[in-house]
Amino acid sequence: MRSSHNLWAVFDDPNLVAYGGLAPALALAERAGLADLVTEHLTLTKPGSANAHLKVPALVAGMVAGADSIDDMDLLRHGGMNRLFTGARAPSTLGTFLRTFTFGHVRQLDAVASRFPTGLTTHAPVLAGADQIAYLDIDDTIKATHGYAKQGVGYGYSKVKGLNALIATLSTPVAAPVIVGTRLRRGNTNSARGAAKFVSDAAAVSRSAGASGLLVLRGDSALYGHAVVAAARRAGARFSLTVRMNASVVKAISAIDESAWVPIHYPNAIWDQDEHRLVSDAEVAEIPFTAFTSRKKTEHVTARLIVRRVKRLNPKSVPAGQGELFATYRHHAVFTDSPPTMLEAEAAHRAHAVIEQVHADLRSGPFAHAPSGSFAANGAWLVLAAIAFNLTRAAGVLASDFHAKATTATIRDQLIKIPARMANSARRLTMHLPHSWPWQHAWEALFAMACGPPRRATT
Repeated sequence: MRSSHNLWAVFDDPNLVAYGGLAPALALAERAGLADLVTEHLTLTKPGSANAHLKVPALVAGMVAGADSIDDMDLLRHGGMNRLFTGARAPSTLGTFLRTFTFGHVRQLDAVASRFPTGLTTHAPVLAGADQIAYLDIDDTIKATHGYAKQGVGYGYSKVKGLNALIATLSTPVAAPVIVGTRLRRGNTNSARGAAKFVSDAAAVSRSAGASGLLVLRGDSALYGHAVVAAARRAGARFSLTVRMNASVVKAISAIDESAWVPIHYPNAIWDQDEHRLVSDAEVAEIPFTAFTSRKKTEHVTARLIVRRVKRLNPKSVPAGQGELFATYRHHAVFTDSPPTMLEAEAAHRAHAVIEQVHADLRSGPFAHAPSGSFAANGAWLVLAAIAFNLTRAAGVLASDFHAKATTATIRDQLIKIPARMANSARRLTMHLPHSWPWQHAWEALFAMACGPPRRATT
């Protein structure tokens, strides 16, 4: 491929838009009731907070199109965008709007975000199979920041200065994750702080979004505690949590009979964090285990301890005080009361890693920056990023089977960032799109479902 020798460029066409895919995406948001939810739940009163039902969708639209800062919201104001949409606002106006948020208003925006997935599921099968089994994954991530002007920054467990974002996702074996909860916290916050209440809220959102079947909470060792397990059980959910290798867990693993270990082979090798290598073969066993025995007897929890062991390459690396059993193998234990068989439960728990892709999507998209010096404004930005993520996911589901599980960056490049020329014909506004666009059929499927006659989603 070569460039043309006779090339010239002029920015003079008022009818072009660079993000033609925003039209069906925002139509889907309107059908899911985003503006109505904002009007119902958000009660901002400070100067600069007017017309929240227009400004919130504008911020979400900018994020769907790839904006990761307030200044990037200017991408909504070019060419024929004012003919395609109404209610666009300047970046300075949207920045002022975000700075009117307090902690209470962020929680009100959480109420909007928690109800939005329910609206989406009536128009797009984003959680296919949730009436059978769904997985609620919770984990936190550090958003690195620089400078000293942002409120709440600190050094957390990763030794990186930034803000701590607690994320909850809901997925099924056949559906990619959607976000059902977010919470922005100070950078030096302990991972488990407030986790029990967060689990309760996320489980309630999951149920209202259609997770009427078996619901399994998955988490790493930071969530292993009585409060989280109790919150899951109160919500009618099962749990699958990585456990810390404390004395009682080590004692239980030591009691497993050698004949109980079942060899398994991973078709796709998994990364062993402690061994720093890819692992293809391991052995798995399970044993009944009672956790939290330091608490009163009514708070003891008995379930299954599923243990995976991997042969150590360097036995000398075992921590001091461990016995010969732990010098030979490295053990990874999961405490669970989920009903699947041992090998199925162990494989399902490893799939908890799917939430890391959601973190990556957010960090490479709208949450690439915490754009404001105000902690509450950044908290609102995170909630809006979650709404934009779910809207993008729903758009992908309506487009094609491939886009239903694609990353948000792929959906954005193939379905949102599609140039269009606006033209009036017979009192109808028509978007003229590129000829031979590789993903034309997927885009047309999205447009038909989002902008055509209303239909209920089918699973």
